[in-house]
Amino acid sequence: MRFGLFGAAQAQRGGPDVDSAAGFNDYIDYLIEAEALGYHSSFIVEHHFTGFGQVSATLNLLSWVGARTSTLRLGTAVLVLPWHNPVLLAEQAATVDLLSGGRLDFGVGKGYRHNEFASFRIPMEEAGARFEESIDIITRAWTSNERFSFQGKYWSFDDIIVEPPTHQKPHPPFWQGAGHAESIRKVAARGHNLLLDQFASIDETINRFKTYKAAMLGNGFAFDASQVGVARAFFVADSEAEKAAAVERRMAGQRRLHAISQRPDGNNTASIMAFSDTREASEESALYGTPDEICRKIERLQREGVEYILLNGGGTSRHNLRRFATEVMPHFRSRSTSRSDAAE
Repeated sequence: MRFGLFGAAQAQRGGPDVDSAAGFNDYIDYLIEAEALGYHSSFIVEHHFTGFGQVSATLNLLSWVGARTSTLRLGTAVLVLPWHNPVLLAEQAATVDLLSGGRLDFGVGKGYRHNEFASFRIPMEEAGARFEESIDIITRAWTSNERFSFQGKYWSFDDIIVEPPTHQKPHPPFWQGAGHAESIRKVAARGHNLLLDQFASIDETINRFKTYKAAMLGNGFAFDASQVGVARAFFVADSEAEKAAAVERRMAGQRRLHAISQRPDGNNTASIMAFSDTREASEESALYGTPDEICRKIERLQREGVEYILLNGGGTSRHNLRRFATEVMPHFRSRSTSRSDAAE
């Protein structure tokens, strides 16, 4: 079973005595240690205009992470395509993939936060169409060795060839964030990998996993469980009181993010919003508790076929990172080894 990380650094604004880079540097050091502890990947978010310094230039940060690591997969979760010139994005992502020796996992999505679309002055209603057009352009940009032109509804390009080439062939793997059944089936129709959010209940996550598996097979693609990354919050606790305090901190953070993401009419239908401000998202779905409690939840996911979990620690606690690596991860490595031995 694979365990990666999912999350963000923060660069705080302030006066001359504030080191705005401190949060980024701390996060990079956190990922360097994660690689040494055996974590497989790090997927980093893209967000704008929050006021508390979430990562906005994701590929820039990943290029620095790539220079400081050697095996860690470098993921975006997710780059919101409706906001980007797709050709410029294809060039930037190809550069990260090339310089990292082919470690880029290109996670993309349509976006869900109303405040970001409003500030960019891009209607949320256009997100789906803009997203699909950008996917087509980026894919062609990465796979075409000849010059080409493109005429679309939102973007047009004449006589272009995208440089540099990607290291991975035919291109870095696409990972799409999706939750509604129709959206998941669209991911599978392209043969792309799937990212499932950290807030949905375990039952709902399993339903989404099975929807994707059935759609991949129905479209004639082979299915591998490592094509689905399931995001989960995690906190290794020593007591019920410590666990309860962590849940309350998470609830406060969820309410803040839900508030800035919601539409003024309260009708944001993005799948991630369905659970994002619920206590269930902090207690039932999150991997909070003792190592044994956490293992029981992961085992439930694994019994249904899940083999790749992306962990969000809500910060850069080295204690939490190390405890999960030493007290939870070995349990699933031994289970995987036992299954392999039995198969032989």
